[in-house]
Amino acid sequence: MVLLRLLLRILFGFRAHNLAPLRTPGPVLLLPNHVSWLDWLFLGAVLDPDWKFVTSKATANTSCLHRWIMTGRRTIPIDPHSPYAVRTMEEHLEKGGRLVLFAEGQISATGSLMKLYDGTGFLIRKADAKVILCYLRGANRIWFVKHRGWRKFFPRVSAHFSDVQRPPAFGGIPHAEERHKLTDWVRDRMVQQQFDVEMEFGPSNALAAVAAVAGQIPGRTAVEDSTGSILSYRRLMTAAEVLAGAWLRLEVRGERVGVVLPNVAGLPVTLLSLWGAGAVPALLNYTSGVPALLRCAGVAGIRRVVTSRRFLEKAGIDPRPIVAGGLELIFLEDVRAGVPAGAKLLGLLRNVASPGGRSRKAPLKPQDTGVILFTSGSEGTPKGVELTHRNLLANVRQAMASVDLTDDDRFFNAMPLFHCFGLTAGTLFPLIRGCATFLYPSPLHYRTVPALVYERRCTVLLGTNTFLNGYARKAHCYDFNTVRFLFAGAEKVQAATFETWAQQFGVRILEGYGATECSPFISVNTRIHPAQGSVGRLLPGMEGRLEPVDGVEEGGRLLVRGPNVMKGYVNTDANERFKALGGWYDTGDIVSIDEKGYLTIRGRLKRFAKVSGEMVSLAAVESALSGAFPHFGERFQVAVLACPDPERGESLVAVTNEPRLTLADMRTAIHARGLGNLCFPRESVVVEAVPLLVAGKVDYPACQRLVNRAPAETNLRSTEVVQLM
Repeated sequence: MVLLRLLLRILFGFRAHNLAPLRTPGPVLLLPNHVSWLDWLFLGAVLDPDWKFVTSKATANTSCLHRWIMTGRRTIPIDPHSPYAVRTMEEHLEKGGRLVLFAEGQISATGSLMKLYDGTGFLIRKADAKVILCYLRGANRIWFVKHRGWRKFFPRVSAHFSDVQRPPAFGGIPHAEERHKLTDWVRDRMVQQQFDVEMEFGPSNALAAVAAVAGQIPGRTAVEDSTGSILSYRRLMTAAEVLAGAWLRLEVRGERVGVVLPNVAGLPVTLLSLWGAGAVPALLNYTSGVPALLRCAGVAGIRRVVTSRRFLEKAGIDPRPIVAGGLELIFLEDVRAGVPAGAKLLGLLRNVASPGGRSRKAPLKPQDTGVILFTSGSEGTPKGVELTHRNLLANVRQAMASVDLTDDDRFFNAMPLFHCFGLTAGTLFPLIRGCATFLYPSPLHYRTVPALVYERRCTVLLGTNTFLNGYARKAHCYDFNTVRFLFAGAEKVQAATFETWAQQFGVRILEGYGATECSPFISVNTRIHPAQGSVGRLLPGMEGRLEPVDGVEEGGRLLVRGPNVMKGYVNTDANERFKALGGWYDTGDIVSIDEKGYLTIRGRLKRFAKVSGEMVSLAAVESALSGAFPHFGERFQVAVLACPDPERGESLVAVTNEPRLTLADMRTAIHARGLGNLCFPRESVVVEAVPLLVAGKVDYPACQRLVNRAPAETNLRSTEVVQLM
């Protein structure tokens, strides 16, 4: 065994961590992830001889070599399809045995954790066994694997053992349900362990994390865009390093630098280069207008903004008001033209020799601010959010541990990077995971996006309810044939949207929930744990608590904390309120959590009205109306607001783009959803289009302004329709 460990250390740099629990007396189950044919070798090198491996009799008959390895004195061969298989393992454990069980039942076909067989939970319950988990880090990159992704002859491999775990007791439920719950408990602990290990042993800043992937797969595509640019990881890191040198000459180290660029390959290059130069990029929303941009820049203390002349011209943005507002514009065209040819050649040679080598050693601390983003402002003035490198990496690794992506998955990201959904999910996640991402500058091009998803054979698509409905109207039924994962967030996904995508395209929407302050993911549905109507379960490493709200019987106000929760706000008042919570972030959302841990959003606290002393969810009323009128067509929009009412405290007003919608129609639809009379809007305001933010969410302040513009003589308690066309 000593010789085996020495050989593994020489070939794979093998290390084992936290070996003390392995001395625990039986009955005990060791449950590792199963990613390669050599997993048993890495484990056998550190386990005492009395540990036995559960193997498959069917696989053992594949060849003489399989039979020699899998039917030795350290194995318990079983027929996985036999009802007596679990009994054999149970008997061994009941005698005080110690057993290694690959609960997935097979080598992972994705390189990620797959489903666990329910026999795992049954065995734990019947044998009353203690549990030790093991995460084999890096073993999915050796040659002897089943997935089709990238591999190396001798990658670095390590084994990370958990402390001894005592399974929870689920009393008073049927055995089948208890077995399922115990199996889910094991999988949740395995996901949590993967996240914890990656946070402890992985790169500590976002630049180093991307550089580490570049060092492994320098020739693979990292980023593409609609201009035809295709950047491999080597080209990406070379461009970032060269541009970082230019920023250093401009003395940006330690400075907050604004970035105003669309979704093109040059944007991730700019982010990585600013990190390499020790600057903090602040991504500014150029769609909100110059006055809002200047306000955000002022709040964040930004004095210089990186942008592009070509982009400003195409977007129709006049740079003169920006300059007049006190900001210095740095044009990428000028910066690139000023880079000496020798610097470009040196950067290329350095990255050919060691892709991302210098970036992996960037002097960035985990607690350093990685990016400043601004909240959407859907309900008020945007706030500047400081996300550290640890925040960003934590959220990426939380998603990586939860979602079974493969190396061949290709992202399509039309969500703007100044929106955290587009930055983390659509850009940093694929870059750090080693997947290609296609950047597109606008999610509003409803004909173009489906065509490009089909043309580029993308397998991961991001969107909001609004955008997904737009794509469904214009797409061919085969355009999304290659999509395996469709993640939706930023606004509530309507039931009609789920049905449309399932029936028209055969794609299941995985709805998630988050906030800019949480980098942004808080919870997400996965293919292992889906629950339509909910927004999934909390990501690993996150805690949540519900605080009661007067008048709300189901659920409470959700507060969360975890490594992905922001460093703070750049706005002084908002930051003081956040710090006073001691690490918790108040989402402001009314949420219920079921016995399985699934979160259901009942509405924002600000999106509740108090009508005649009762709390009414405006989101619930919107949901009832949104899918109730298919005859109005797919362009139908409705938003519900609360307005002061001298008799009832507040009353509801519907803002819609459909003049045929009557109050009687709304009452019928609301009543059909089981909502009470207090949920009936007292008036309908018709507009040309319901105002939306760039992420597709309803712009409620703008809706409120439209309602306020209604003729003064109009009584909000009347049943007349006010036209604002």
